[in-house]
Amino acid sequence: MSGWQDLDKEGQRYKEYFPGASEYWISNFRSEARGFQGDLENEFFLDLVQDLDDPLAGKFDVVFNHTVLEHIFEVNKAFANLCRLSRDVVIVVVPFLQEEHADYGDYWRFTPQAVDKLFQANGFETVYVNYNDDRNASIYLLAVGSRNPERWQRIAGLDGNKKETIYDPRVGAGMNVIQNPYALKVQKKLAYEAKRLMSWLR
Repeated sequence: MSGWQDLDKEGQRYKEYFPGASEYWISNFRSEARGFQGDLENEFFLDLVQDLDDPLAGKFDVVFNHTVLEHIFEVNKAFANLCRLSRDVVIVVVPFLQEEHADYGDYWRFTPQAVDKLFQANGFETVYVNYNDDRNASIYLLAVGSRNPERWQRIAGLDGNKKETIYDPRVGAGMNVIQNPYALKVQKKLAYEAKRLMSWLR
């Protein structure tokens, strides 16, 4: 959903992520994005913050949304629409720690707990969460939610109701970055600025 160009940064089409798919559709926000997909069929246009047309509800088995939600201010409505589009699985990739893209609207960063709550609010259960944690790179979350989590226990290696996750809430995402000396320097500067601003209120 909201794929813009069906191409990842390594030159592979997102369509190739789903080799078993009998159909593959891609949505874009504006009609001027038409043609970015080349000869790809089944492109349609969808505003994720508008009410979803009934024929689209439950139309797809899997909905994949990659680095889009941070650019939508009405994120709860957009996430609800992603879930409503799916009969079973929603996969999202969202930034946890990334520089701002202010030139075309950039509103949110997500924690694993936030994504879990968004899934829960829409009748899904988070069955998988992972993230990269390189101190020299932006950090993204990959999360999978399902309406039928029991279906994926064997495939995802789940044990009972335990969520398959590389994320450890006792440690937290981004800890490698926080240990970075530059990040610590920025934290100290922000703390100093906060104290200075607070002194004005006295």
